[in-house]
Amino acid sequence: MRVRKAVFPVAGLGTRLLPATKVLAKEMLPIIDTPLIQFAVDEAIAAGCDTLVFVTNRYKHAIADYFDRSYELEYTLAEAGKHQLLDVIHNILPAHVRCVFVTQREPLGLGHAVLCAQPAIGNEPFAVLLPDDLLLSRSRPVLAQMAEAALRLSPAALVAVEQVPREQVSRYGIVDVDAEATEDRVVRMRRVVEKPSAEDAPSDLAIVGRYLFDPQIFDLLEQTRPGVGGEIQLTDAIAALIERAPVLAYRFDGHRHDCGNRAGVVQATLDLALHSEDTRQVLASFFATRSDEIGAQPPSR
Repeated sequence: MRVRKAVFPVAGLGTRLLPATKVLAKEMLPIIDTPLIQFAVDEAIAAGCDTLVFVTNRYKHAIADYFDRSYELEYTLAEAGKHQLLDVIHNILPAHVRCVFVTQREPLGLGHAVLCAQPAIGNEPFAVLLPDDLLLSRSRPVLAQMAEAALRLSPAALVAVEQVPREQVSRYGIVDVDAEATEDRVVRMRRVVEKPSAEDAPSDLAIVGRYLFDPQIFDLLEQTRPGVGGEIQLTDAIAALIERAPVLAYRFDGHRHDCGNRAGVVQATLDLALHSEDTRQVLASFFATRSDEIGAQPPSR
């Protein structure tokens, strides 16, 4: 399973981050100075992907604009001699990587969004990345870890999972697995349940936003009926795939920030600031001078 294509379902409205997402795609929200979508794209490219398929809606143009050339800006920077900034925007996407944009005409769920990408994927293995799940690793990018495992093991699907607090399992697809993860971080999945109650959850291992699939998942998505929330759930297709072929859960080396909500955006920003040379000292100084305000009543807006 050598993966060259990556799907980014980016048609969602990002209502948990209103009012900013009224005019700005949530995937374009910056973590310090880098949009969320850039982190996901860099991760896909590091895993060997050279075709990026964005499943969007007809109103969201910012992502396409971001990956397109901006000749006026480039000219202005060149004329001003700001060559370092010019290099920044030239390096948003390597020359060998191409973008494909597909429209999801109705908001029918993640499974439907993935199915919309089928014409661009064809009969090839592919990755799915949810950009608002920001996965950070101090070793290797998470999708690169998964791609290496997929090459070695050749499963029908490889799904990233992490342990979550029991009281939060109702927010996720939860997996039931054969045993504890081995040294290579993989374990075979027996079943998956979409957003179960804490009492009904088969484990506390939650699927997070990285997947590797072979193309048979498309056949199963076409047969999947609307499930939780009236949407076509990707987890329902994964559940059907488990009945056919090996589907593996991967305990990735790293940690996740859910940047689909305010808390996750704040945590991700602080995490990156803490591990960046040019912002670490700024962060330390800020908290040293404002420590008396931590836990105090926030100012009104």
